[in-house]
Amino acid sequence: MKINENSAICRMDLSGRSLIKLLDFTPEEIRYFLDVSHELKADKKASVPHRYLEGKNLVLLFEKTSTRTRCAFEVAGMDLGMGVTFLDSNSSQMGKKESLADTARVLGRMYDGIEYRGFKQQTVIDLARFSGVPVFNGLTDQFHPTQILADLLTIEEKLGHLKGVNFTYMGDARNNMGNSLMVGCAKMGLNFTACAPKDLFPAEELVMQCRKIAAENGCTITLTEDVNEGTKNADVLYTDIWVSMGEPDEVWGHRIEELKKYQVNSKAMNNAKPTAIFMHCLPSFHDTNTTIGQEICTKFGISEMEVTDEVFESSQSVVFDEAENRMHTIKAVLVALLRNFHK
Repeated sequence: MKINENSAICRMDLSGRSLIKLLDFTPEEIRYFLDVSHELKADKKASVPHRYLEGKNLVLLFEKTSTRTRCAFEVAGMDLGMGVTFLDSNSSQMGKKESLADTARVLGRMYDGIEYRGFKQQTVIDLARFSGVPVFNGLTDQFHPTQILADLLTIEEKLGHLKGVNFTYMGDARNNMGNSLMVGCAKMGLNFTACAPKDLFPAEELVMQCRKIAAENGCTITLTEDVNEGTKNADVLYTDIWVSMGEPDEVWGHRIEELKKYQVNSKAMNNAKPTAIFMHCLPSFHDTNTTIGQEICTKFGISEMEVTDEVFESSQSVVFDEAENRMHTIKAVLVALLRNFHK
C-alpha cells in the first residue's frame, strides 16, 4: 500500500534501525514517532486502511508475559498488513537447546523484525547484533521504550504539550520504568522528579547522563525522598507495581514497608496541580480483585498498594487511554523502522 507523500511518515526515514532504548534516538526522532502515532491513531479511528507493511513478517519473543505488549504488537502488525508469530518461553528453544545467537540468525532469515520481551537488556542487544533485522524492545530489566512512547503520546493528548510538564514518578525509581521515564522526559523537555526512597533512586551514572540531556532540552531531573516536595505542582503523577515480575515473593514484605508512604492517593493528587493526571503502565494492584491482590491483603493487611482505587478510578486517571496508546505508538515504530527495510 502506497503512503501519501504528505503523510508524517514520509518526513523521516529510520528504516533498518532497532529500538533498544530511547537513549539511542534524538528528540527530533522521538517527535517523529509521536507525530506518526497521532496520524495512525486518527486513521484507525476513522477506519482508514493503513497496511503499509504488507508482505512483511514480525516475530514476538516473550520470556515475560504481558497483556498490553502482546496485544499491541499483534494488532499493530496486523493493521499494517504484517504476518505476526508469537513465541513464548515454551515455544522457543532460545537459550535451552539453541543459543541466542543461533536463534537470532534463524529468525532473521524468516522475519523482517523481532520483538523481545524478557529479562536481560543484553538479550535484546544480542538479538539485534546477530539477526540482521530490526529488533524492538518490548521490556527488559533496564528499559521499556515502547511504553514511554505511549506515555508521551498520552500526556500530549491530555495536557496539550510536553515541554515544561512537571512529571513525578513515585515508587521504585531504579527499575525499567523509572529509568525509561527519566530518559523520555529528559529527551522531550519534561521536568522529571523521582520520588522514592534513596536506595531506590535510579543509578547515578544514568542520572548524570539524563541531567546532561535535560540541560540541552531546557528541563530538569530531580531526586527526592519527600512526598510533599515531589508531588507539589506536578502535572503528572505516575507509578508502577512495587514488585516486578521475576522478583522473589520474599521481597513483598520489605517493599510494602519501604514504599507505602509513596502510594498515589488523594492526598498526593491534591498536592499536585488541579489539572494533574494519574498514569500507570499496568497491571495495577489498586484493589483485591486479583489473585496476587488477595494474597497480599491476607498476608500483609493492605488492600491497595501503589495507588488507591479512588485515584485509579477517578476522572484524573488516564490509564486506559495510555494502554490503548501502546498500540498506536508501536504501530508508528514498526512503520518508521521497517517500511524501507530490505534484508
